Amino acid sequence: MRVLWVIVLSVVSLYAQIKDEQTKEAIVKIYTVSKALNYQQPWSSSMMQSTGSGAIIGDKNGQRYILTNAHVVANETFLEVQRYGERKRFIATVHAVSHQADLALLKVEDKSFFGDVTPLEFGELPSVEQEIVVYGYPMGGNTLSATIGVVSRIEHHLYAHSGESFLAIQVDAAVNPGNSGGPALSEGKVIGVVMQVISNSQNIGYLVPVSMVKHFIDDMQDGRYDGFPELGIMTQNLENPALKAYYGLNEQTTGKLVADIVYNSPVKGLVKEGDIITHIDGHKIENDGTVEFRHHEYTDYGYYVDMHQMGESVKLSLIREGKSMEVEANLTKIADDVLLVKTTQYDQMPSYFIEGGYIFSPLSRNLILSTKINQLQLSQYAREWPTKEKREIAVLLKVLASDISRGNTDFRMWPIEKVNGETYVDFEDFYHKVKNSKSKYLVFEDEDGIKVVIDRTEAQAKQKEILKQYNIEFDRSINFKRTEVNSK
Repeated sequence: MRVLWVIVLSVVSLYAQIKDEQTKEAIVKIYTVSKALNYQQPWSSSMMQSTGSGAIIGDKNGQRYILTNAHVVANETFLEVQRYGERKRFIATVHAVSHQADLALLKVEDKSFFGDVTPLEFGELPSVEQEIVVYGYPMGGNTLSATIGVVSRIEHHLYAHSGESFLAIQVDAAVNPGNSGGPALSEGKVIGVVMQVISNSQNIGYLVPVSMVKHFIDDMQDGRYDGFPELGIMTQNLENPALKAYYGLNEQTTGKLVADIVYNSPVKGLVKEGDIITHIDGHKIENDGTVEFRHHEYTDYGYYVDMHQMGESVKLSLIREGKSMEVEANLTKIADDVLLVKTTQYDQMPSYFIEGGYIFSPLSRNLILSTKINQLQLSQYAREWPTKEKREIAVLLKVLASDISRGNTDFRMWPIEKVNGETYVDFEDFYHKVKNSKSKYLVFEDEDGIKVVIDRTEAQAKQKEILKQYNIEFDRSINFKRTEVNSK
């Protein structure tokens, strides 16, 4: 009997070793060459190299891809991948990317790269205290690394790559630069993708949970990425007793107060300011804005919006002027559709144009993060919503010193409200208003009435000379050069 037990243990150990080796063979190191964009000099960029991690997965059609982070391949110009235990690198390309969820799928045309590797399978959202193993290629060495830890908590957290908030898994397994994109496994299945760490912390790392990964992959089934939907409403917690009493709510009624609705929100016309949203898809919303997504586990009520695909409907239970009602909204917008200043952008050069040495650019989060000049005012715009009449802010980025710009070189990161007395809808509209102007002067004005005036004829005459002096090849970004070509 004892001999039989030893044999059984040996077989189990051998199977575990084989399974562990199969898992390792699916782990990939990613070598990225990317553009480092300069939002203060939007015509220029430099090259940078970095590494990350990934895992081989399969889809329903038998196609194999490499799952990794979006930030591992953001702004990429050239990608190579290398399997565990192999020394040869293969060229890869980005098949799909979600900068919202910090996820990407890479493909390799040379099928010999995959060999006889068994793709990793997806598990389910783990439980708190569940043990995990994180695989990847972090700093400190060149070979595969594996660290063990447990799930510390699961709740909504800010994704550093996009600046949006989604469900995230916090773990205590050691993760470092280079681990990004690597899989976290539990019981041999992927339960998350390494995403980010808290700097100066003791082993606090975050994973993109498997539920977000599945949403991303399901989204791509039609060959197009649509994104994670957004309600486009501003809500207020109802924890204050006086606030609840003001709206005639009893102690047992919980929910979120609708404070504002963006003009193009998918719930516009269905939900009104002053409504109380008590349930979402049948799930009770607490006064602090959380929902119970598992027994005794709570996270932001947006969880039940995030789990929907674009085009699906979400059900909201409301109290309006003391009466209960239900509405159903078709989800048609993502965060960028309902923001005055878009989320952090990747995989595209900054937009700009120059007029007589005056450099104009749209206000973006990338631009705000690139400077400390006027940051307080500019950050305020990032907290505002667009209107039908104003969907983007143009800024005077800087002024190149010359004989025609004397006295104006202190204008930097200056938001513009009007051009020649007219407001504009977005940066493209602003560009055309400047370029199509027939006035002798171009007059730019901020919301306080401060003006910058350019002699249009003089600016056009001196443009080439100023660009040459500052070694600037192009006076506008490629998107506007395309516009000029198409218009001809």
